[in-house]
Amino acid sequence: MKPDPAGGCVLLLLLLLCTVQTRSGEVPVPRPLSVSPDARGCHVAQLQSLSLEERQAFKTAKEALEERRLLKDSTCNSGLFFRAWDLGKLQVWERPMALQAELSLTLKVLASVTDQALWGIVKQPIHTLRHIHAQLRACESPGCLQASVTFNLFRLLTRDLRCVARPDLCA
Repeated sequence: MKPDPAGGCVLLLLLLLCTVQTRSGEVPVPRPLSVSPDARGCHVAQLQSLSLEERQAFKTAKEALEERRLLKDSTCNSGLFFRAWDLGKLQVWERPMALQAELSLTLKVLASVTDQALWGIVKQPIHTLRHIHAQLRACESPGCLQASVTFNLFRLLTRDLRCVARPDLCA
């Protein structure tokens, strides 16, 4: 099974974003959520920073993925996923959802790695990202998550897709 080159570009972008933010001390920090009464185990405050070992694991994975991409001489021409995400520009209630979506995509791309040597390198970052993802999911009830997904699906189809296809139409 041959990996999709676009998936590799997305992975590279996300790992680069994470590495740049961790090197500069700017780790994506979710704002405190208004926790639903039935959401037990919500510990978002614990996610404010990564340990030195976790940051090093992400840096190592990023470098290995970059090296692999350079060796294969692949290029990422679509530009669809190469925009600077700034969660601070989103409304407070949108930030956790955007972070969850980013985490989901990153986990899917990383989990699709088939090279055994590379898998050994991305395994720890995957573990860390799964933990973060689980912590975010614990902060909202399943019903609220479903309502949020339904609302955002309509926005995705009406606004976000048009914005990616026609950047000149984005405000």
